[in-house]
Amino acid sequence: MTVTVDTRELEEKVKRMYCAVATEPSGEYHFELGRQLATRLGYPAEILDAIPDGAIESFAGVGYFFDLAELREGETVVDLGSGSGMDVCFAAVQVGAAGRVVGVDFTPEQLAKASSLAAEGGFNLVEFREGRIERVPADDESADCVISNGVINLSPEKQRVFAEAARVLRPGGRLAIADIVSERQLKDSIVCDADLWASCIGGAAQQDAYREAIEAAGLRIEAVRQNPYEFISQRARSASAKYGARSVSLLARKDQDR
Repeated sequence: MTVTVDTRELEEKVKRMYCAVATEPSGEYHFELGRQLATRLGYPAEILDAIPDGAIESFAGVGYFFDLAELREGETVVDLGSGSGMDVCFAAVQVGAAGRVVGVDFTPEQLAKASSLAAEGGFNLVEFREGRIERVPADDESADCVISNGVINLSPEKQRVFAEAARVLRPGGRLAIADIVSERQLKDSIVCDADLWASCIGGAAQQDAYREAIEAAGLRIEAVRQNPYEFISQRARSASAKYGARSVSLLARKDQDR
């Protein structure tokens, strides 16, 4: 899963794009945003109604996985690439007052918006930390569930991300994610295009390599399903059609003896 994209350029483009998502959610992007997207992906209205509107308006996920995660009262959850905080707040509703949810993101504007909205909404057991998903700012075996929505494809070090998820999970803990994968390996001109990475296409790993990276981290895949997610930009649609890029939700579990 080695890539040749200019990582510095990629980071700058991703930060600029998701800064805009946080501050200008009504703008035009290569992907959908907001409540309509969340509803189509499967988020139940009764929980969305309990989440700050500002978090939902900047939601840019690619799937729904909370039914797979089966979060329980009192659990600790870590969200990799937490964005505006919608999934963090959603998880907080499910784990309740005895639980804890930590969001990790590297875009200052997203962190500031999410922190403010959570505080205003009374989500007192929610915390947002600045950091990278390849080096998660969380202790070993500190989480019952790690979640992520449409973010791991943006990382050029996916194996490192899954290793970090496994590190912070307690034995028996779950990884519940939605992400973009492809049926066929993308050609170099797409992989090297930072614009297509930022649009959630260029970094899409071939599905078998993606699964292998998860399993190499000591996580056992239990469920995979395709999501009703649609790309908007013509370049993204063309790449999706040619290489079979699509959104999937996935559940994996850390072995009890690791």
